[in-house]
Amino acid sequence: MGTVGFLGPKGSFTEAAAKALLPNEQGISFRTIPDCIDAVKDNIVDCAVVPLENAIEGSVNITLDYLIHHQRMTIAAEITAPIYQHLMIKEENKDKWQEVTAVYSHPHAIAQCHKFIREHLNSANLSYTSSTAEAARFVSEAEENIAAIANTVAAKEYGLTIVQSEINDYNNNSTRFIVLKNGNLAKDSFQKDMNEQQYKTTMMITLPSDYTGALHQVLSAFSWRKINLSKIESRPMKTGIGNYFFIIDVDMLQDNVLIPGVCEELKALGCGVEILGSYPCYTWNVKKVQNNGIN
Repeated sequence: MGTVGFLGPKGSFTEAAAKALLPNEQGISFRTIPDCIDAVKDNIVDCAVVPLENAIEGSVNITLDYLIHHQRMTIAAEITAPIYQHLMIKEENKDKWQEVTAVYSHPHAIAQCHKFIREHLNSANLSYTSSTAEAARFVSEAEENIAAIANTVAAKEYGLTIVQSEINDYNNNSTRFIVLKNGNLAKDSFQKDMNEQQYKTTMMITLPSDYTGALHQVLSAFSWRKINLSKIESRPMKTGIGNYFFIIDVDMLQDNVLIPGVCEELKALGCGVEILGSYPCYTWNVKKVQNNGIN
């Protein structure tokens, strides 16, 4: 049995994703996403599961930036899971949930529930925590009448009562989580009956500063080879205004012809090219999620 780090504490969506994809690994919780990634680099855990992108709120920038600027390692797999947010409170306050003075949760979770909060808890302060599970833990230990937004596992873990279910603004909410490794992680570590849909190769590309139309040339290198891109995103290089690198998701497994050809063509243009991982992508069946109570 190996070890997998996840954004904690217990009851987080990330823990649920880690358990679903790596059911035979021992889970170890960490307070922040950088702590999870550092734990892999320092060989405290064999791999880590961290959130990368939410369908409603977009990329989790701290994951991308820390992976690029601080602890470079390989993406070993991806799992996409549906996300359901619930409002929870201590049992003794359940009849006074509309009078809560503050709502605690991760910034993405609060953003996913803005409509509900505006309509029902408009006078409550919004307080951000490092994870939804941390919000539930905090509320369970507080004496004030406050609420958390989290999942059903967190409610059970910390003895809270769900007073409003599925309060997220959109019913197609989902999050992409990635598995990061610093060494070998066998593919057979992943859940056998998980739905493996496709493979992706994630590339980081920097553009030459003195090449007109460089981004167009980058995209052309994929286009004429008929390689499909599922995502392209820019992030600041942190070296000055206007300096960016691009993260590109390619919808195929790294091969010996097409992707190496792209890399050589881009390098010839003066671009920096690095492959962050070529990995299987899994989706988490909604019915299985609900049967496991992870919603």
